[in-house]
Amino acid sequence: MHKITVKAEIEYDVHIGGAWRSYLETVLSAHKKVLIIAPAFIASSAELRSLTEANDHILFITPDGEAQKDYATAESVWNLLGENDFGRTDAIVGIGGGATTDLSGFVAATWLRGIAWYAIPTTLAGMVDAAVGGKTGINTGSGKNLVGSFYSPQSVCADMSWLQTLSDRDFAAGLAEVIKTGYIRDLSILTLLDSVDSIAMVREHALDLVAKSVAVKAAVVSGDFKEGKLREILNFGHTFGHAIEKRSGYALRHGEAVSIGLHFAAILSESELGFSSSDTDHLAKLLEKFGLPTVLLKNEYQWSELLALMAGDKKSRDGRIRFIGLRAPGEPDWIEAASSDTLTATYEKILL
Repeated sequence: MHKITVKAEIEYDVHIGGAWRSYLETVLSAHKKVLIIAPAFIASSAELRSLTEANDHILFITPDGEAQKDYATAESVWNLLGENDFGRTDAIVGIGGGATTDLSGFVAATWLRGIAWYAIPTTLAGMVDAAVGGKTGINTGSGKNLVGSFYSPQSVCADMSWLQTLSDRDFAAGLAEVIKTGYIRDLSILTLLDSVDSIAMVREHALDLVAKSVAVKAAVVSGDFKEGKLREILNFGHTFGHAIEKRSGYALRHGEAVSIGLHFAAILSESELGFSSSDTDHLAKLLEKFGLPTVLLKNEYQWSELLALMAGDKKSRDGRIRFIGLRAPGEPDWIEAASSDTLTATYEKILL
């Protein structure tokens, strides 16, 4: 098991390879009342129901996927907390993918101006990204995560057993975030992924990949919790990726949209930062090797709509669309003044 410490507004540990059941039992025993937030397929498990019933805690079942990250769901959780008189010494536990931990953290941050919360991520994307770093939030009609808070969990437990039943598609979606982490900071991640040929082989290295990815995120977040500058490198691939994700109506997994965004950002980096075209080809082939998309079909999306979504993204400044790009693998940099013609030309290069 690995234990990685994050130093933000509080200091907390991410337990990688720990057993989620014993972790949850410890959390339940530490608080008089605990609200567990989980999607139906997890909430219906015999293990989870036995724990909540034995300890007289409360279970909130979310909708599936991004649908749980809306105001109506958050309001339902707030109402449940009020009905059960949750106080400052009580807690919330989010068990699920990134959408579940985003919702759980946001509700915890806003109830009584902040109560304790804990994360048990059950997807690869959740383990390496969403559950670590303290970014919480919900979606609105205007975009993804535009309403949220920086609010860290008390701790995180990433139990690898959850990944055994994760579909190849969802596992690959999580790999997009792992690959992103390799390109912005830890090249050993790329070396490891280059050495395998399939999702099945990657699964054998899940513990190592999660530990490496979390270590990178912990270091970045510890240096810049509220995204003053450094933390923005974690957004590599996300400016364009978020626009694609929202325009798809969330039919694409977050990681699938980010995968396309990584390819877009790499091509943009060629003209703006001198990134090598051969490195762009390597990035695209690495993503495609695990079944991740890197291109869009012509007429699948309207460029004007994607441009508008990027302009409204929380990463934009003074009307300028901002991207994280690469000068070389492991050397991220900011792209803040790409011309409209350059962005359009970059978009056209990812059309099939």
